[in-house]
Amino acid sequence: MPFRLLAAALAVLALAGCGVRAEASSTFDVVTAFYPLEFLSERIGGPEVHVTDLTKPGAEPHDVELNPRQVGTIADARVVAYLRGFQPAVDDAVAQEAKGRAFDAAQVVPLLPLADGTDGKPEPGADHPETAGGGMDPHVWLDPVRFATIADRLGARFARADPAHAAGYTARAAQVHAELDALNTEMANGLRQCTRHEIVTSHSAFNYLATRYGLTQIGITGISPEAEPSPGRMGRIAAQAKATGTTTIFFETLVSPKVAETVAREVGARTAVLDPLEGLTDKKADYFSVMRNNLATLRTALGCS
Repeated sequence: MPFRLLAAALAVLALAGCGVRAEASSTFDVVTAFYPLEFLSERIGGPEVHVTDLTKPGAEPHDVELNPRQVGTIADARVVAYLRGFQPAVDDAVAQEAKGRAFDAAQVVPLLPLADGTDGKPEPGADHPETAGGGMDPHVWLDPVRFATIADRLGARFARADPAHAAGYTARAAQVHAELDALNTEMANGLRQCTRHEIVTSHSAFNYLATRYGLTQIGITGISPEAEPSPGRMGRIAAQAKATGTTTIFFETLVSPKVAETVAREVGARTAVLDPLEGLTDKKADYFSVMRNNLATLRTALGCS
């Protein structure tokens, strides 16, 4: 009896060991800092990748704080995809735990300087706690062309980290790039002939989109969505909105619409959602569906034909 029990125990341990080895060999753990990088990682990684996002659905990514378990996932991940300067807590954890395994989207494509004043230039004395790479605008994913380049580089990074599945990562990255090219064409055509070209937004997150498609962003608050605009700035925004014939003041899903509503009342305009895609609130949505919703909203607000 003791021998049979011992044999059975050894067999269980052997099976468990095989299971652990099989899991370890097939698991490619990726940690992402916020939704756009989670989206790319899941689409490019496919079945070979397990993705953990550090920003919970519905949370404002600028303000994310990490608990010890999340820091542990960063330490254990094979690749950590983030955007340096956007989330200070993530920057610190990556610097301490994943220097050699980090994919920094801020280093992949040229970033635009911050532009959150009413004239499209940084407001003097403005405080910008969340910026990418020292005073640069982090919201690069709102430009499909730049985002396609990031997809290419992320696919190449996955291929280097997991050569056995490199062909799959490369093929899926190319597919995402093609879809982003199609989206860019759709948006360029949809915004080519518009009565107005100014977008008044509660959060200055849309400079990449505006720059790509010939629009002018007028931000009520700066790069930080929870910043409180001064009364003087509110007055300047309202005056500029009236001068340009603005009919819509845009707010977003993850922050309070009160500031946008105040300006809209002053101007006599309506409000509508323009989503900066920092995080999702609708489980059925994804990057492409939200961007196309943004396009439809912009076409209505700007009087596009």
